[in-house]
Amino acid sequence: MSRALLLDLIIGDEIPSLRSDADVAAIEKVPYGQRIAAASTYDAIRLGAQHDPAAPALQFLPTASPDDTPIVISHAQFLARVTQTANMFHSLGVGPKDVVSFLLPLMPQSFFTLFGAEAAGIVNPVNPLLEPHQLAEILEAAGTRVLVALGPTEGSDIWEKVLKVREQIRHPMTIVQVGGPGDEARGVHGFDALVAAQPADRLLSGRTIAASDTAAYFHTGGTTGTPKLVRHTHANQVYQAWALNLILKTEPGGRMLFGMPLYHVGGSLSQALATLASGGCLVVLSASGWRNPSATRNLWKLVERFRPSVLSSVPTVLAAAVAMPTGDADISSLKYSAGGGSAIPIAVAHGLHGKLGTPVIEVYGMTETSSVHTLSFPERELRIGSVGHAVPYSRVRIVRLGADGSYLGDCAVDEIGVVAMSGPGVFDGYVNEVHNKGAFVEPGWVNSGDLGRIDADGYLWITGRAKDLVIRGGHNIDPLPIEEAFYQHPAVGLAAVVGQPDAYAGELPFAYVELKPGASVEPGELEQWVRERTPERAAIPVQVVVIDTMPLTGVGKVFKPQLRWDAAQRTFMRVLEPLLQRGIALEVRVGAHGTHGSVATVEISGVPEDSRAAVGSEIDALLAPFVIRHVLHWR
Repeated sequence: MSRALLLDLIIGDEIPSLRSDADVAAIEKVPYGQRIAAASTYDAIRLGAQHDPAAPALQFLPTASPDDTPIVISHAQFLARVTQTANMFHSLGVGPKDVVSFLLPLMPQSFFTLFGAEAAGIVNPVNPLLEPHQLAEILEAAGTRVLVALGPTEGSDIWEKVLKVREQIRHPMTIVQVGGPGDEARGVHGFDALVAAQPADRLLSGRTIAASDTAAYFHTGGTTGTPKLVRHTHANQVYQAWALNLILKTEPGGRMLFGMPLYHVGGSLSQALATLASGGCLVVLSASGWRNPSATRNLWKLVERFRPSVLSSVPTVLAAAVAMPTGDADISSLKYSAGGGSAIPIAVAHGLHGKLGTPVIEVYGMTETSSVHTLSFPERELRIGSVGHAVPYSRVRIVRLGADGSYLGDCAVDEIGVVAMSGPGVFDGYVNEVHNKGAFVEPGWVNSGDLGRIDADGYLWITGRAKDLVIRGGHNIDPLPIEEAFYQHPAVGLAAVVGQPDAYAGELPFAYVELKPGASVEPGELEQWVRERTPERAAIPVQVVVIDTMPLTGVGKVFKPQLRWDAAQRTFMRVLEPLLQRGIALEVRVGAHGTHGSVATVEISGVPEDSRAAVGSEIDALLAPFVIRHVLHWR
């Protein structure tokens, strides 16, 4: 076994170089199945613990302060708790094909539940911020047999939601309460008491978990009554940990500041599983994770205390890191920063590189690829704005699709098309067969719904989206339920929701409405209407604009690219308002670009030649935080 990877590379004691395509090809000469020492996530955690059983696996910080006294759980203790939790689920009747869902913030029991449920059956991590009716839809779609949820807790409404959801579920479901004694008479069990009663040295089920067994259902996108549940096998998830530990040359004992939610594959797999499988430690930044303002406020002192080698999170957190002064904190442990979930604005990437003096690694993937599928390899030339190359044993292509989604052929170098991906991390389909229509461009090649290009050196560049999801701070928002809410209003003829660029969140939902002939609405009427009917708070449009004519395609569908360009133009004009107030004449046009997907063109008039450099620098600084590139035209 490699000195630094728990997943056996069968290549000797040294981790190989990955400086070129030839280096990757050399690794791939050995069939992938011969590279893996763990068939399941349970095996991966067990092998990770063997590096140093007494070393910490979790350090939980109650308030995300560098002065916190952490709750420390060693690798031996973590494996024992996962085993006990799996046995607890087994005692409640959970078998390999039964589903355990959970609604939990970040706490030790959340991690025990995630991996214990996979050892006993199938786990279904659910976003506790969703509304009760959405939660009920997901639990119904998953066929949840056991629901683990946070009990009554000040500042949390999870238990209130559970009581509402329980009334809506049509099938038998056992509830296990974390942070409370339970109420056996009402069918509610106390988590800690049940777990403590179980043996910690073996799985009572006697189960041998196969790599092909289903490990998890992750919900993705929005919900419309038939939630999309992505089905992961143990092989899919173990591959994610293996690939990242290989490329990033992970060492046992390394620490990661952890604040991602576990219902997100980036948190549960790319960070949690990969770290635990390498014998590393997750420093958990309170129950709220990165949503706790203390986590970013104390960021550099946390780095100084816990000495992580990587700062990894969604772009909103990375942007906050750029803005946060380092002061006298010793941050020399950081070797690189990494981000994904949505595109890292180029200005943020440059800011991180300038502040830390380390490479900025952008990753790309989706729930359907078990998280990271491509990334900027640290040993290769880093091209800011690119998401790098596919990880070993995986492939990425740019394809042309017909109007019906049919495959028409591969794109040429630098030609924009739909990103398609294949490899050991790619799922084999959604739980509901209805959702599999159009999910694959060819067998084994998932349709990402994103637009991109591959340059002459094999670097992947994401240029836009063919699908309509709004990605707010790494959280996917499906426009359809919001649009359906608008259509319930008697005055609305057409409605469309798109992502408006935002310097902090990446995108915010922005709505356009065309009224029916002769109809009218009062100011604020549509905003109030949709606010009361939108499934989740994060999806409420930040603005509703009534337009005379909705842009349509030749077949009568709403042409959303034009709306996204308009939303971007509105944003950029608002950001540039300080220049307009000084009397500088400018206009912004956003449209398609053959290489970058979309580009904002800023037309500036009447500025003397000797003032243009200063004005241009000001515009560049104001627009730099946005993902969409911009160019300046003087006239």
